[in-house]
Amino acid sequence: MSITAVNPLKHAIREARRSMIAVVVFSCFINIMMLAGPVYMLQVYDRVLTSNSIETLIALSVMLLILFVAIGLLEFTRSRILARVGSQLEARVGNSVFDADVRKRVAASSDDGSEPLSDLSSVRDFLSSNALPSFFDLPWVPIYLLILAILHPAMGLLGLCGALFLGGVAWTNNRSTHTPLAQAANLSAVARVTAMTGTRNSAAVKAMGMLGDLRAHWMQQMQVANDQKKIGTDRASTFAILSKTTRLLLQSAALGLGAALVIAGDFTAGAMIAGTIILGRGLAPVDQSIAHWRSYTSAKGAIARLNALLDANPEAPRQLSMEAPRSRLDVEHVFAGPPGAQKATVSDLHFSLEAGTAVAVIGPSASGKSSLARLLTGVWLPQAGSVRLDGVSFTQCNTDEIGQHIGYLPQDIELFDGTIAQNISRFCHDVSDDEIVTAANAAGVHEMILKLPDGYASLVGEGGRTLSGGQRQRIALARALFRDPFLVILDEPNASLDSDGDAALAEAIGKIRARGGIAIVISHRPGIIAAVDKLLMLDNGRQRAFGFKDELLSPRNSDGEKNNVTPLVKRAI
Repeated sequence: MSITAVNPLKHAIREARRSMIAVVVFSCFINIMMLAGPVYMLQVYDRVLTSNSIETLIALSVMLLILFVAIGLLEFTRSRILARVGSQLEARVGNSVFDADVRKRVAASSDDGSEPLSDLSSVRDFLSSNALPSFFDLPWVPIYLLILAILHPAMGLLGLCGALFLGGVAWTNNRSTHTPLAQAANLSAVARVTAMTGTRNSAAVKAMGMLGDLRAHWMQQMQVANDQKKIGTDRASTFAILSKTTRLLLQSAALGLGAALVIAGDFTAGAMIAGTIILGRGLAPVDQSIAHWRSYTSAKGAIARLNALLDANPEAPRQLSMEAPRSRLDVEHVFAGPPGAQKATVSDLHFSLEAGTAVAVIGPSASGKSSLARLLTGVWLPQAGSVRLDGVSFTQCNTDEIGQHIGYLPQDIELFDGTIAQNISRFCHDVSDDEIVTAANAAGVHEMILKLPDGYASLVGEGGRTLSGGQRQRIALARALFRDPFLVILDEPNASLDSDGDAALAEAIGKIRARGGIAIVISHRPGIIAAVDKLLMLDNGRQRAFGFKDELLSPRNSDGEKNNVTPLVKRAI
């Protein structure tokens, strides 16, 4: 079923080339019809003024008006095509970029400050802006210079020298601005990480008086980034001004040269005016390209980062659909660690749980309990061994599909900006009110929600900031229980709960067992032990004991022999 992953951005860009062909064709017609102005001037000065023919002037003027209207329509259509190309590219790639960013953040041990969705917006804005047409007009520069040379070799030589000089300005602009602007982008990403970390831990920052020092650290990072950005921006502005000034000087020089040629009898007045207009039009794309160079380099860098993201985090091949699990969970000699890590965080885990079972995972700090939770939810994949639900491993089924059968309450509660109902329902669109209320009742949080001013429509704010720690935990528990998932993993579920919350949690675990689900509870608090029937003890990433609670806590086993693991288990509890 697996197929070679295709980078969706590269595919979308290839698809966009079809529309770009139309843009190129329109640009050809626009540049051809732009010669109408110089031809009009040539005819007026060399034909109309000498013949005093009003009829000829009117005919030429009507033709020029028609051509200019056509140019306007072509430019209007070209800009609309480019705007739609940008929007379509964002629509085609947006889902893949979002998913790849999530996969990368799951796998990464730290945040690198990158913002792929902002990069995608930068690419869209560049495609939709007036920058791209100036690059499409560049190939016409030699053609305009050839026409100038046909009018007079001296005019062609002037245009060629001007084009070569502006080309050198563009090349120097690229070489001198690339490094500082790239460094500024990287340093800004580092500063964003500092800022996001500070805001995410705002309570600790304020409580420990860290605000001033953290702000100073952030300001120092931003200052270094801004210094590099200022260097790049100053250089780009300098070259843009130099380019514009040079083009204006060249147009004046063309007019002066044309006048000299007219005086010498080698040129006509109409050719002088037409040559000046052609020179200005021929060099305009170079000038505009230099002015838009920053947006081009920004979009180019964004495309490179997006390609790197999508290549490093490809979409998983579409797997066969699986039936809802109903009977068992098997962990078969699993070694696992963070994605990309060589060393295993948990080693040789081997146990099986049947429907209607609840197990408490115990052990000292850093024993691998949270690593086990990530493994059982499919966030981490085994380096060796397998995790199977009813015989199907996580690598054999679609991630979103298997996630519907898993409930997960992480140690660090994260709610999403939206209503309580949306958070409980995991932002599902095809959900009924009864399903949301059922999950809330299962978590014992229905009455608490009704006491809020807006009930289930209450906004939780980013990260659930409008709620207390206990409220966030109980709403997250309701989310974990939404639609009665078969496997429910609760990592420190009672860390912020009061006695009522503990009772509701124990009742929820009992309901999971009663309906034939499997509950895995990670907790340091002994009160939760009463709600489970099995214990799993981890120490230093290894499985030290697993079995029924009563047997592991009994000083002697069923054969009457001393139970050696009992002291270890009791100390862990």
